[in-house]
Order: sequence, then structure tokens, then C-alpha cells
Amino acid sequence: MPHETPGSRAQEALARAIGTSPDPAEGVDEPDEMPVAATVVIARDGAQGPEVLLIERPDRGSFAGAWVFPGGKLDPIDREGDASSDDADERAARRAAVREAREETGIVLDADALVPISRWSPPPGLPLRILTWFFVTRAPDDVSLELAADEAVSATWARPADVLERHGRGELTLYPPTWVTLHELAGQSDVDDLLATARLGGVRAYETLARRGPAGPFMLWQEDAEYDADAAAAASGSRARARHRLSIGDLPWIYERSF
Repeated sequence: MPHETPGSRAQEALARAIGTSPDPAEGVDEPDEMPVAATVVIARDGAQGPEVLLIERPDRGSFAGAWVFPGGKLDPIDREGDASSDDADERAARRAAVREAREETGIVLDADALVPISRWSPPPGLPLRILTWFFVTRAPDDVSLELAADEAVSATWARPADVLERHGRGELTLYPPTWVTLHELAGQSDVDDLLATARLGGVRAYETLARRGPAGPFMLWQEDAEYDADAAAAASGSRARARHRLSIGDLPWIYERSF
């Protein structure tokens, strides 16, 4: 039996969805039919560039042993007061991100200072599908961590590129939304630059499909030419070569984004 490494856990969990993830034409759940969660990237300036806070989940539950950003599912209290507003979902997600960060790490954030960067829909076929909002914000000054033992067994401040390198060596577990977010945040000179880039990029929607190719399983997003089988067959030129995917068959993972 192959030895499980921290880096292999996500591949094994996601591989169970391969083959059960339908093409969009076959119908996928709409996001509002799924539970909603929120997570927040808390960033601070470090000696060699921006560092983000990651917490390690206990070795149980949906993200057992994985390193994640603080976050969790929306509670009814997060939705109070905004049921009829156009941005009700985002406002509720902001509240949830602030609440979860406080509960899990002891860090108190300002909901209005959170910059939304993405919404993630996991691939059909997973036993639990949750639509997740991702935000980014600056860490408060002189922040100190108070980890909730049932939510986090460890925490680290690290540069996004360093976390990706550790994952590529099989030293820790990441899931695709965390991996791609770290990839998108890597390379900024300071937190001001990171936040400005996040605001400029806007909110990206990741409606994930899971597929298996010659090189192994990969995650696929709607800008990819092969996301829709009918559209892929009819595509030509640059559209036929468009890629937005993450290959997870082997470490390090390979991200392709060219449209």
C-alpha cells in the first residue's frame, strides 16, 4: 500500500470525484443550492515580502490535516439584516469571515476592510459541496494568535511562494482553492501592493470540474477550452488552446492559465 504523505491527501480526496463530475451541459448544482462559507487571507509585511496566515486543521473532518486560511460556514446570524439587498451574500460572507477569524485565531478584523477576491464552487461528485467566498485583508498591528484547539493545531505566517514550495516537496497538505489563491498572491512587494492587485483583479468565479487526462487528474475552470465538451469540439484558433486548470496528479502541481 503506498505511503500517504501530507502532499498526497488532497489528491486522494479529489481523485474520488474524477469520473463523477459531469459536463456543464449535463447539469451542475447552482451555487445558491449549496451551503455557503467564507475564508479570509490575513496578510502582513515581512522582511522578504508579504506573509499570510495559514492554520493547520486537526487530523479529522473535511480538510483533515490541511493548511487553510481561517474560515468556515455561514451561520444564520451572519445573514441577519441583509436578506433583501443585492449584495446580501457578500455582506453575510464578510461577517462570517470576520467571525470565523476571531473564533479560530483570536484576530479581530474589520468586515469593511476585507477585499473579495474569489468565489469557489467545488466539483460535482464530492460528498460535501460548499460555495466559498475568499477575501484578503491586512493583519491588525501587534497581532497575537489565540488558536481554537478544535479548529487549528498549528499556525504559521509565511510567504505564499514558500508555502507552495513546501507543498511541492510533499511537506504539507493544500487543497486547490488554497493553492491557487497562494499562487495568485505570490510575488507582491508588500501588503499595499497585494491589496491593490486584489482590488484591481475583482472577484473571480471558479466553477470547478474534475477530470482525468493522460498525466493524471486535474481541476478545470470555465475559461478552459475543454470545460464544455461541445464548445471544445467547435473551438478553433486561440480559443481551442485556452487553458485554466490545475494538474494534481504529481507534485509539484502545475497551474495553467492562458486565455
